[in-house]
Amino acid sequence: MRVVIAEDNALLRDGIALLLAEQGIEVTGAVPDAAGLLAAVAADPPDAAIVDVRMPPTFTDEGLRAALTIRSAYPGVGVLVFSQWVETGYARQLLSENAGRVGYLLKDRIVSTGEFVGALRRVADGGTALDPEVVRQLLAAPAVDAGLARLSDREREILALLAEGRSNVAVAEALHLVERSVEKHVTAIFTKLDLPPARTDHRRVLAVLRYLRS
Repeated sequence: MRVVIAEDNALLRDGIALLLAEQGIEVTGAVPDAAGLLAAVAADPPDAAIVDVRMPPTFTDEGLRAALTIRSAYPGVGVLVFSQWVETGYARQLLSENAGRVGYLLKDRIVSTGEFVGALRRVADGGTALDPEVVRQLLAAPAVDAGLARLSDREREILALLAEGRSNVAVAEALHLVERSVEKHVTAIFTKLDLPPARTDHRRVLAVLRYLRS
């Protein structure tokens, strides 16, 4: 089995690499950030990627977003996410992309090497590996649109006005902003909702639909 590790803590990253080597697992890459992870997977797709949730530069959701990219662009690569806590919105997205090749473990609940390696092998073989606490929170929490959750209060305010059918000019007048500022906020909304420019889809309409469904 061939694995890429993405973890910003060098000591932990090296420790995982050593542990896997002792188990006969080849580590093809060990990187400190999401950009390095995506580059390593693109250059030589492994059987699985071990991904920490929070990595540079903002230490928020870089790892999870990279994991979603891998799930979409490289469906044959298993993704094992590990974190200090459960990000239910992203966990739902990870599980909804495909039926298998995904895992989500909590760092402080991994009690043995055998448990961790076993979970990794299941993911690489096409199965799933979910911490029981992840399952509990997924069942308890309502589905959350991760893109909408990333919006700032101002961006939500603007999106609400767009949902009313207002133009950028009207939004600027309502919020006492310059039109250029509204345009920047609208572009940020599209980016956070993962709505790239397309000939067939109107991003403003798609953004409003996401908002209304939430």
